[in-house]
Amino acid sequence: MSDPRAQEVLQRVFGYESFRGDQQAIVDHVIGGGDALVLMPTGGGKSLCYQVPALVRAGTGVVVSPLIALMQDQVDALTELGVRAAFLNSTQDWRVARDVEQAFLAGELDLLYVAPERLLTDRCLQLLERGRIALFAIDEAHCVSQWGHDFRPEYLGLSMLHERWPDVPRIALTATATAATRVEIAQRLALDEAQHFVASFDRPNIRYRIVEKNEVRRQLLDLIRTEHEGDSGVVYCLSRARVEETADFLCQNGINALPYHAGLSTAVRAANQSRFLREDGIVMVATIAFGMGIDKPDVRFVAHIDLPKSVEGYYQETGRAGRDGLPATAWLAYGLQDVVQQRRMIDESPGDEAYRRRLGQQLDAMLGLCETVECRRVRLLAYFGQTITACGNCDVCLEPPQAWDGTVAAQKVLSAVYRLWKERGQRYGAGHIIDILRGKVTDRTRQHGHETLSVFGVGADLSENAWRGVLRQLLAQGLLAVDHEGYGTLALTEGSRAVLKGERQLMLRREPERKARGAKSGGRARAAVDLPAEVQPLFEALRNWRGEVAKSHGVPAYVIFHDATLREIALARPASMDELGHINGVGVRKLEAYGEDILRLVA
Repeated sequence: MSDPRAQEVLQRVFGYESFRGDQQAIVDHVIGGGDALVLMPTGGGKSLCYQVPALVRAGTGVVVSPLIALMQDQVDALTELGVRAAFLNSTQDWRVARDVEQAFLAGELDLLYVAPERLLTDRCLQLLERGRIALFAIDEAHCVSQWGHDFRPEYLGLSMLHERWPDVPRIALTATATAATRVEIAQRLALDEAQHFVASFDRPNIRYRIVEKNEVRRQLLDLIRTEHEGDSGVVYCLSRARVEETADFLCQNGINALPYHAGLSTAVRAANQSRFLREDGIVMVATIAFGMGIDKPDVRFVAHIDLPKSVEGYYQETGRAGRDGLPATAWLAYGLQDVVQQRRMIDESPGDEAYRRRLGQQLDAMLGLCETVECRRVRLLAYFGQTITACGNCDVCLEPPQAWDGTVAAQKVLSAVYRLWKERGQRYGAGHIIDILRGKVTDRTRQHGHETLSVFGVGADLSENAWRGVLRQLLAQGLLAVDHEGYGTLALTEGSRAVLKGERQLMLRREPERKARGAKSGGRARAAVDLPAEVQPLFEALRNWRGEVAKSHGVPAYVIFHDATLREIALARPASMDELGHINGVGVRKLEAYGEDILRLVA
């Protein structure tokens, strides 16, 4: 039986008519005192799963969050709703922290956000002992997994919450975890008795596209200009230097881009993050240090210009696009050099053999997603144990690649590598192997006499780009290895023999010819789906009004209202406070504060 108090809080505070998916069951379970482990995709409404129970149960909900930089925005958003929320972290001076502590002890807080490092101090634990706690919410719970893509050692100490407060329910939440990671989270947080709630991992509004690298910064610029002009987006790079170069390149080409990585000062990082959250149309170029917990709902694209290390990392990062449910793009460019670089990083990584083997398995799964000739979404969700039919909203479904018999081409590559090693005792990288196969005379082929090799020129029928595709796929499938002692040169593997002997057929992926894109295919046009032309001016007027209000309150625009709420207002054209109160996202507090202004705009 669902708790009527939860429904009342949902409508009065948050302005939603009903719960979505598993939210109702999770909320009821936690209100009843049960522990929960919740897996829900980004944008699926995880925060309501602890915010509603915290408002229903007696006491203060304590939220453990690793994101000091975002606590202010989370608290601002709740304050706008009339919720009594605060945080404790190292950015506050002692007077402000003292006021928050006193408010907690006086029972004047509904929600208190704390970083795990702060929570585990004696001072904080003693404070919590003296107050009344409604629940503990452990956000970004995958941070406790040592195999995960975002491990935070301080999370390991959170298992003691159960020992010190055995009667307080705990809810651990994450957007990404395989079945194995789920087991690890439950063990490390002592959530052995917790009920698991696993929502669908599918984000149908995101279009997944993976392209072959070819002047990647130009490709990125083309994506932004033709499909996402003026949109907010995130571009992920593997290194700090790459972040700086890419942000500079985009700025020089008229894109409003900012860098974010761990090498920047705390002040610069905080300022850039604040601008990204509060201004429209900013592109954040970042390492994976950026993004966890970013609540910005209108990120229209996430681009990767380097290959992510794991499917979990890729899914988590792409999940920051389109949290508002409107169309968004997840775009990844990857090439031969990415595979070589990632294999090298694994071989050189500190850690035992089991650790490196695990990293290798994660990379293999990521490469499998890149090279698949079946629906990307089918492959992506299968990694998390979910089965779906072809999605119709990924590049493979929309422009199917061809599979071709690459056995002979593979034999030519492997023979070239074999002969160079066997006959000359030499190893070379991909570029030189391709020159030999295509019969290209260079200073290097002349110097080493490689024009006399029997394999010289046997691959003249394929372009350099096509050969790079073959080499990339042989590396991806473990049929070629990177010999890092030889500075990234190529070597045969155990699997090479069967291909060379003709005992194994190799079907390879051939990219479809890309059609020239229209100047504005996608981006704003796709985001404005379902908005008739006559409604567009009202929607823009509402957005402009929202921007002014947000600026005067010193908060991001989405804290006032999400785009999805403004779209619904523009379509419904409410004529009274009562009608406006039934729009999703318009709770009692916001109706009182902004209702008359909105009705004036609509009229």
